Amino acid sequence: MLLDIFWRKPKVADLLLPNFYNIERLDPGNAEGYQRVLNTSRAKKLADYIVAGMESRDAFLPTSIFMATNNEIPFNPANNTVEIDTNLVCPFSVVDGQHRAEGLRMAAEKDERVKEFEIPVNIAVQLSVLAQMSHFLIVNTTQKSVDEGIAQRIRARLSQAVETEPLPTLPRWIARLVTKGEDDEGLQIVDHLHTASSSPWKGRIVMANEEAPKGKPITQRSFVTLLKKHYFVKNNPILVYDKNKQCRIVENYWKAITNIIGTEDSVLFKYVGVQLFLMFSCHFFVKMYDSHRHFKVDAMEVELRHCFEAADGDATGIGTEGYWKSGGKASGLNAGGSAKVVAELFKSLRPSIELGDDV
Repeated sequence: MLLDIFWRKPKVADLLLPNFYNIERLDPGNAEGYQRVLNTSRAKKLADYIVAGMESRDAFLPTSIFMATNNEIPFNPANNTVEIDTNLVCPFSVVDGQHRAEGLRMAAEKDERVKEFEIPVNIAVQLSVLAQMSHFLIVNTTQKSVDEGIAQRIRARLSQAVETEPLPTLPRWIARLVTKGEDDEGLQIVDHLHTASSSPWKGRIVMANEEAPKGKPITQRSFVTLLKKHYFVKNNPILVYDKNKQCRIVENYWKAITNIIGTEDSVLFKYVGVQLFLMFSCHFFVKMYDSHRHFKVDAMEVELRHCFEAADGDATGIGTEGYWKSGGKASGLNAGGSAKVVAELFKSLRPSIELGDDV
């Protein structure tokens, strides 16, 4: 079969031709292969996205499939075309894009219209198998995915537009994050902490696309990720408030913490400090709500001081500057260690008491 590729763009129908391409996967049955094992779930996600985009006519495949052959494909300068004799040249080796190819094939099985979907394809000719393997290694070890901090900003903007503007068809996993809106809500808190003149976090967070200075300060990406994991949980009582009030409450929380511990030469403002106190925050906010019905700095500071002083085990000394100095006890905490400290802090919280209707 002859394909006049330069007269038209390649389509999914071309991928479906018998023996059009193959994938040299490295597995027990093919020790000379070099491709990763196919992740069917990943391919299915693309298929679902493409099929959904058939209805809205906005499905888009932004990156090309990289194919190669060790044969030559002649170019006809008279009419600027390339004719591919599939009987002589194929199968093409898929160097990069096996999940895209498989996802498109699965989509075409679900919806005939997908066969006419145009796809970007790069075909390298006279490329030996060894060269193909080298290109696979280069593409998959040097390419850089989009920074998660930037992705958070993009998802947040989409979340803000959910109820007011038509959105393009999105892969399901992205659509779920956009609909949930936690990136948007988390960024509002982080932006407030980073910019509010009264915030102990003012200017301390490395925002998306900013170059991180020495000392590994906390990044927007990590801060938002930790908020999504430890702050946006079902039993957090302050989630019922509007976002402005939540921002002020979280700022007050960190004010109370730093009023006790201080802010100089402290890993409190690095990942370990944010992780530990966000893991503890829900327990503490429940305590404040049950006992005080408000979240003022002075009341939070009183409760935290008592909690820190009563803490035993891994949390002993947590309310002192020395605990948080670089090289101190907190510096060596990982997620498991932080969880143990939080468990000790939770045990040292005073039982809730009725203090009237102070709101």
